[in-house]
Amino acid sequence: MAAGTSFIDFDSPVHRPRELDVRWIHGSPSSKHNTDPDIQVYAYDEHTIILRQNMAIDYEAPFLFLLFGNTRAVLIDTGATASTEFFPLRRVVDELVDGWLARHPRQDYHLLVLHTHAHDDHTAGDSQFADRPDTTVVDAELATAWTYFGFDEDPTAVARVDLGGRTLECLATPGHHEAAVTFYDPWTGILLTGDTVYPGRLYVQDWPAFTRTIDRLIKFCEHRPVTHVLGCHIEMTTEPGVDYPVRTTYQPHEPPLQMTTGHLHEIRAALNEIGDQPRRVAHSLFVICPDH
Repeated sequence: MAAGTSFIDFDSPVHRPRELDVRWIHGSPSSKHNTDPDIQVYAYDEHTIILRQNMAIDYEAPFLFLLFGNTRAVLIDTGATASTEFFPLRRVVDELVDGWLARHPRQDYHLLVLHTHAHDDHTAGDSQFADRPDTTVVDAELATAWTYFGFDEDPTAVARVDLGGRTLECLATPGHHEAAVTFYDPWTGILLTGDTVYPGRLYVQDWPAFTRTIDRLIKFCEHRPVTHVLGCHIEMTTEPGVDYPVRTTYQPHEPPLQMTTGHLHEIRAALNEIGDQPRRVAHSLFVICPDH
């Protein structure tokens, strides 16, 4: 780092579960008259931003994550819409990066774009960053993503992505998708689980792989302080075991996004209940579903 640049000490985290005291945008009865922002921006802390896409733009309404380190930031997932007109992700991210750099001046700051997996609702915005200076976009498909993390050589490895004093731990977690990746941020204690674990329909493509992934996440979390488990969607209602129908664009009664490591154990118990005959099983905060 350049002389005079303030160094942020990310090696001394305070692992308390900071409250996510936010009401997420959740659509409206009429998408035509929706007045929510295209992208909701929530600062979990000074260096950690959670974004949610507007349901009127795409019913998936995925969550995205922007994490700042001393030498670069990482954007995890790029949402469900390619159009900059309808989904101005590049503009919003640029504004957030510029604002962070104004408060923490430094030169040669880089942006890295990674993904939880390769489904379109998590990668559609990649094209917005193709010509952005000082930016690396890692394609989310298996061959590219897993080579980047080194999972092609050792899928059981814990890869590390250094943002400059803030180092993410990354795990190959297939089951929902063959190239799924889970990210752990020691600074906040947040585990980012993509579509593997979230308050909604857990679509399982590969049941043995998904079971191994849940086992691995449980073991991984036994040795690290985890404050929140954050996936990329909310699809459940506040009524236990009841999810909103697919393609719903108005969800006024959503549970919180954040889950706990206890839910990992609950998912594992549900898999035991299902056994070797894949079927839909609903629990209070999630529904396990065969991905046909």
